[in-house]
Amino acid sequence: MKEVRTRFAPSPTGFMHIGNLRTALYAYLFAKKNGGRFVLRIEDTDRERYVEGAEDVVYRTLRTSGIEVDEGPREGGAFAPYVQSERQKRGIYKKYAEELIARGGAYYCFCSKERLEGLTDANGVRTYDKHCLKLSREEIKKKLAAGASYVIRQNVPKGVLTVYEDLVFGEIGVDSDELEDNILIKSDGMPTYNFANVIDDRLMGITHVLRGVEYLSSTPKYNLIYDAFGWERPVYIHLQLIMKDAARKLSKRYGDANFEDFIAKGYLPQAIINYIALLGWSPKDNAEKMSMDELIANFSVEGLSRSCSIFDENKMRWLNSQYIKELSLAEFTRLAAPFIARSKAAELGLDTGKIARLLHTRAETLSDIPKLIDFIAEYYGAPLDLSLFVNQKWKTDGVVAAKILELYLDGIDGVNDLGGINGAGAHKANNTDKADGAEFGEERLQTYLSGLAEKNGYKKGQVLWCVRIAVTGRAATPGGAVEMLCLLGAEESKRRVRYALDALRKGA
Repeated sequence: MKEVRTRFAPSPTGFMHIGNLRTALYAYLFAKKNGGRFVLRIEDTDRERYVEGAEDVVYRTLRTSGIEVDEGPREGGAFAPYVQSERQKRGIYKKYAEELIARGGAYYCFCSKERLEGLTDANGVRTYDKHCLKLSREEIKKKLAAGASYVIRQNVPKGVLTVYEDLVFGEIGVDSDELEDNILIKSDGMPTYNFANVIDDRLMGITHVLRGVEYLSSTPKYNLIYDAFGWERPVYIHLQLIMKDAARKLSKRYGDANFEDFIAKGYLPQAIINYIALLGWSPKDNAEKMSMDELIANFSVEGLSRSCSIFDENKMRWLNSQYIKELSLAEFTRLAAPFIARSKAAELGLDTGKIARLLHTRAETLSDIPKLIDFIAEYYGAPLDLSLFVNQKWKTDGVVAAKILELYLDGIDGVNDLGGINGAGAHKANNTDKADGAEFGEERLQTYLSGLAEKNGYKKGQVLWCVRIAVTGRAATPGGAVEMLCLLGAEESKRRVRYALDALRKGA
C-alpha cells in the first residue's frame, strides 16, 4: 500500500480560522492514524490578500495546538519548496500548464477586460464563452510574439457527467456544462488555486485530500485536470461547515473564529483542539475528553458527519475547566499569573500563589480570574450591604453578626500568637503581613472559628457566614471564610471586620 500523505495548505491571509485549524487537525489525525506523513504547504498565489507575517501565525498555531509538521517550508522535505510563490519562480506551474495545453486540457485566452465584462448577463453572472479556444495556432503564435497579455484557461469538455467518490458524502456527480473554463495561470504568471493545488498535490504525492465542503462541487474541475494528464486521482474527504448557530458561520467579527483569540480569552490549547475535534466527528465510544494521542488512536473517517456542526462555547468552557483542574498547582499558577496581574486585586499585592490555589478548581477559563477576584479590591468602594448578613438557613441577622464579629476580634490576636501552619496570605507585596511574628494559618483559623462557635452557642456555619460577609462584602465568593481570611492576611482581615462591625452598629 502507498504511504498515506495528507496536507494542510492555508493561504497566508491573516489569522487562523477555527474551521481551517479543524481541517489541519483532521488531516494530521488521519495521517498519523495510518502511519503516514503530514505536509504543510503555503498557498500564497493570491498576492492581493497576502498578509506579512501570516506564515508565522500558521506555524505558531500548529505548534501551540500540538500538530507536528513532517514536511513544510521550514522543515524541508523531498518535494521542496513548499511555498507556491517559490514554486512559481521555478516555472513549475507554467511547465505543466503548457503541457496541459498540448494535451487539449487548456488554452491561451487573450480576451480584454472590456470583452469579459460584456459577457455578464442580467443577473450579474459571467460565463466565459470559449472564444479564444477557436484561435488558430498561427494566431496564438503572433499574439504571444507581440507580447499580448494572456491567461491560461481550463478547457472543460461539454456534455460530460463527471463522477467521483467522497469518503464522507459518497458518490458525487456534476454535469460539466455547469463548470466554467476557469483561469489556471493568471496574466501575472501566478497560478490560481484551481491549478496549483492539483499540480502540487500530484508532485508532492498527496494521497488523501481533506478540505471544506465548499469544494465538493468544484472538485470535478480538478479531476478533469488529473484525467487530462493521465494521473491517478487522490482520495477525497470533504468536511462540513462549523456554524455559530443555525443561520451564521463562525466569524472573526464576533470574536469566535480565531484560534489565538480563544487563547487570549484563557482557553488551554489542548482543550480547544479536543473540542474542535468533536465538531464534525464522533468517536465510536462517544468519549468527550481526549489527549492528542487518544484522538489519533480513535480517529476514523466513519465518524465524520455530513451535517454542519454548531460551535457551543459553553461546552468548550466546560471541557476547558476539566483540563484546568488536571493541571498541577505549579503549572496553573504559572498560566494564571498574567491574568491575576491584570485584575484589580493585583493592586493590593495579594499573594499570587494563594490566589491560584483558591481558583484552581473554580476557573473555567483563565480569563475568568479577574472577574472572580476583582471584588476583593472593590470592598471599600461602596457601602457594605448589611442585608447580606441576614441568612435564613443559618438564622443570622445584623444583631447576631455584630456579636460574632466582636467575638472574632476579641480572640484573633491569640490565634496569631500560636502561629500558623499553612503559611500566610499577605496583602502586602513583600508577603510579610504577620501578627507578632506568626503566620495567619488556615488550620489555626479553622480551630479558632470552630471553638468560637462552640463556646458561644453558635453553629459553625453562622460564624463562617458572618465573617466571610464581613471581609468580602459578597454573598458568593470563590473561597470560604478561612480561605478569604488567609488570602487577605491578618491585619487586612481585622481592618475589614472592624469596618463591617462599625457599619452594623451604625445601621442598628
